[in-house]
Amino acid sequence: MTSGPRGQGSGRKGPAPKGAAPQGAAPQGTGGKGTGGQGRRRLQGKGPTPPAHLRPGHPAARRAARKRTGGQRFEDAQGSEARGSKGAGRGSRSGSGEAMPGAARATSRRPVPTGDRGVAGRRGAPRAGADSQEVVAGRNAVVEALRAAAPAIALHLAPRLDPDDRVAEASRLAATAGVAVLEASRAELDRITGGALHQGVALRVRPYSYAHPADLTAQVPPGAAPLIVALDGVTDPRNLGAVTRSAAAFGAHGVVIPARRSAGVTASAWKSSAGALAHLPVARAANLVRALADYQQAGLFVVGLDAGGNTDIAELELADGPLVVVVGSEGRGLSRLTAQRCDLLVRIPVAARTESLNAGVAAGIALYEVARKRARGPAGH
Repeated sequence: MTSGPRGQGSGRKGPAPKGAAPQGAAPQGTGGKGTGGQGRRRLQGKGPTPPAHLRPGHPAARRAARKRTGGQRFEDAQGSEARGSKGAGRGSRSGSGEAMPGAARATSRRPVPTGDRGVAGRRGAPRAGADSQEVVAGRNAVVEALRAAAPAIALHLAPRLDPDDRVAEASRLAATAGVAVLEASRAELDRITGGALHQGVALRVRPYSYAHPADLTAQVPPGAAPLIVALDGVTDPRNLGAVTRSAAAFGAHGVVIPARRSAGVTASAWKSSAGALAHLPVARAANLVRALADYQQAGLFVVGLDAGGNTDIAELELADGPLVVVVGSEGRGLSRLTAQRCDLLVRIPVAARTESLNAGVAAGIALYEVARKRARGPAGH
């Protein structure tokens, strides 16, 4: 048999013919084949996968490079590929395609604060909270919010809605209040309401503007005794709305809530207040105990509603004077520090089978007693 290219790759030992290619090397010529990895220079593996920060083009590698170069020099090295979405150098070149001067390029960059990266990239933006826009979903809820004079921004209606008196009333109330009526698809309504059952109707309400606790006493008419309601640990916005409604009905001058661990003025509070939030201010205190101390220094008496109080609400002699009525949460009542700050703890007598009253109900009973005593005069006649 004659030796040829196939015989060279057979792995046989012995001297190679003169002029033949070395063993393990690819044969010369266009028609030759490889050794199949059986020669001396057999194929080698690539080894273990390198870490992410060592892979060219990997996001981790880019972050590591930014750390090594100080961040800005790394992005400058990218040249024309500067990332406008990161806020680093959008508009770094003029309209003619020539590079802008260094001073102009530096002023065109707007650094993005590290704590609010979502402003530029729409990622990590703060979620909606008590101070952001509220969305009321559902036909009945929207009508009730518009009846309560909630500060609405826009009314969104789905196209081709079934004829309904509630939809017609919502459109009429929105038009009367000067609220924009917009048509939105079902998908857009799902996005606005966060997937809630909207029935083709949604109402966006602007954030509530809270007052300062000192503003509540400053707006009391001359000669009138201030009456303020403070809520301690009430986390249900419907209770906040109910307390506001009772406070407005019995002549109170405002409501104070703590900034933390408390319900805020939301769409639910607007509905349960029946419009009282439109003309009765709500103040937010960073520290409720400190705000009560400031009221005491201003000459107001602080009275707390507590089941363990020694005085009956009907026997309250301080009702005709400047007064702050503090209402705790249902079940837990007043916190320890708030109860210690009060000048007097009063109770509402209830049947033995009832553990506690709802915060809105308790506030309504206490405010009625205060209003009744004030109507009878200081002598109690």
